[in-house]
Amino acid sequence: MYFSRCLMLFLTLAGSLAAAADNQLSEAEKQQGWILLFDGKTLDGWITSDKKSSQRPVEAGSINPHKSGHYMMVHEKKWENFVLVLDFKISKGCNSGIFFRTSSLQPQPGRDVGFNGMEIAVDDTTTAGYHDTGAIYDLVKPSVNAMKPVGQWNHLKLFCNRNRISVTVNGKQVSRMDTDQFSQPNKRPDGSTHKFPVVYKDHPRLGYIGLQDHGADCWYKNIKLKVLK
Repeated sequence: MYFSRCLMLFLTLAGSLAAAADNQLSEAEKQQGWILLFDGKTLDGWITSDKKSSQRPVEAGSINPHKSGHYMMVHEKKWENFVLVLDFKISKGCNSGIFFRTSSLQPQPGRDVGFNGMEIAVDDTTTAGYHDTGAIYDLVKPSVNAMKPVGQWNHLKLFCNRNRISVTVNGKQVSRMDTDQFSQPNKRPDGSTHKFPVVYKDHPRLGYIGLQDHGADCWYKNIKLKVLK
């Protein structure tokens, strides 16, 4: 009986350690169809948004897009319907973001490449407005700012399926968006204005995932994706 209990405890601890290993997939994740987008050692599969190699190497098992050489670090494949999870840590004064559905890396005249997609805000703030962590930037406010203080790791999940988008930060769903309701440029469903001359109802759903450099350090690791059939 004692041996059985010890064996069960060992297996439980071993499973926990396997699940906790950075930048790896657990056996359960592999069976569920998760894909590892960052191996924690190299930038294989990642380019800058001007399609060049990053000027900043991997740091302590993390991607830091700041001073990488362009607007954001981009995974080289396009994705449409998926669940994305990752961990992030900010520096003091950080302004960054996680882009998705970036349809093209060719900027429109007079605009940055960010206008080609949507962004989850990642910022050193404590409020819950259109530009605070967990917001779908300038389109949907988070219900609460669920981010941990500077220097601590946060877990984020992005659910992106057809017209439905949701963002979860540290286990709390903070924002949701139905792109079908964004049927006019520069207008939210409630009639208030946003900065993008885009009809998100018609915006391409297939696009790049990117990590923004907006002038401050921000670290990303454990970047995993599951395609939704």
